[in-house]
Amino acid sequence: MNYNGVDFDTYLKHYPDENGYFGKYGGAYISDELRSAMEEITEAYFTISKSGKFINELRRIRREFQGRPTPISHLERLSGKCGRVQIYVKREDLNHTGAHKLNHCMGEALLAKYMGKKKVIAETGAGQHGVALATAAAYFGLECDIYMGAVDIKKQAPNVARMKILGANVIEVTDGLATLKEAVDAAFAAYAKDYKECIYCIGSVVGPHPFPMMVRDFQSVVGIEAREQFTEMTGELPDAIVACVGGGSNAAGFFAGFLNDPVDIYGVEPLGRGSKLGDHAASLTYGTEGVMHGFNSIMLKDENGEPAPVYSVASGLDYPSSGPEHAFLHDLGRVKYDVVNDDETIDAFFTLSRLEGIIPAIESSHAVAYAMKLAKKMEKGSILVNLSGRGDKDMDYIIEKYGIR
Repeated sequence: MNYNGVDFDTYLKHYPDENGYFGKYGGAYISDELRSAMEEITEAYFTISKSGKFINELRRIRREFQGRPTPISHLERLSGKCGRVQIYVKREDLNHTGAHKLNHCMGEALLAKYMGKKKVIAETGAGQHGVALATAAAYFGLECDIYMGAVDIKKQAPNVARMKILGANVIEVTDGLATLKEAVDAAFAAYAKDYKECIYCIGSVVGPHPFPMMVRDFQSVVGIEAREQFTEMTGELPDAIVACVGGGSNAAGFFAGFLNDPVDIYGVEPLGRGSKLGDHAASLTYGTEGVMHGFNSIMLKDENGEPAPVYSVASGLDYPSSGPEHAFLHDLGRVKYDVVNDDETIDAFFTLSRLEGIIPAIESSHAVAYAMKLAKKMEKGSILVNLSGRGDKDMDYIIEKYGIR
């Protein structure tokens, strides 16, 4: 498929380019000292990712430890509620640790072992990446520091407990809004001081090259599995696929399996309380081009051109930018990025739980909410949603703020 001059048949081989750019987005806007560290990671990744030993070990881990492949479920009752369109979900909530995050964390930790590193460092928002990396660190015998905003620590107490039980050092970040952006700032600062002994395992398809590429590649197992499973289950491709987008790791991996197919692709951003700056985290919908955390993408800016304050009911989506590949696909028009608000998200959370016996993560509930709206517009066909995580981590917060509906 050729789309606005881009050949998607060979897309994954050519994007990003050797400097980490997806068109004008991406790159590595970092100090010379950190640049050498990024080059070391890039060289190691390109070497190990072509190694049969590494690939076979990762496949074994996915099969024997993570429980992959995760299944696809047909949501018959939810589909009936929304009309005639049939809604399906890719069950990343059944991946070990309860979300898609372990897909890239096991790969990054395996890379760290290959490079002789002793520690992994990361940020986390909803806590799923932190739990996944703490799990990977325990599996490979590595030290683990997780930076997390004070607001998110309070919202995501179950995941904080899991990280600590797994042996991770959870470091509270109180600067600024004390959410995901500030956690990334703190993690990068710590990594800059100790990069010779550790590796920064970023939690999404963001940051300087090679992380947007590397995380997408590890997450592409989701899209590859989903395409094969859906075709086997139904005899055809879905008419549309849907995933939530914050930084965008679950979506990037999911979309990768379908970019060259005649399938409509939707990325769903958090509209939060509304379209006013500070009330949402919909960077691709309302943002402009800008550089933060070492990469060029589309971001939300304040009056001084700095990253703007953002909000989402989902801790894993409250980030003022998105991965450079998402910015590129947005500009191409290959993926349509749209929004749902907090109320629609919470309604989807309870609806999926009650009708199908699946409690979704609040992040994933954004995608479910959009699929419900899309189904009513389409009238016929099929939609496949990436259910990127389970909602165990969110239940206390949901009950405290919204009660039981």
